[in-house]
Amino acid sequence: MKTTIPDWVNWLAQDADGRWWGYSVEPHQNDHGWYENEVGDYIQLDTDEANPGWQQSLLRHPPLKR
Repeated sequence: MKTTIPDWVNWLAQDADGRWWGYSVEPHQNDHGWYENEVGDYIQLDTDEANPGWQQSLLRHPPLKR
């Protein structure tokens, strides 16, 4: 990803069409991507190649320390 990620973004996810999104709260999954859960903010961050494995793209940002 080539884009600067805003400080308020806590989750990253890529839709099937390749668009990367940032979310303030954990997003919900639909048939072809992710959507905000009606209580948080979101922003489109970047676009990449279509991703047939988009369902596994949800990431906590920054990752939780263990």
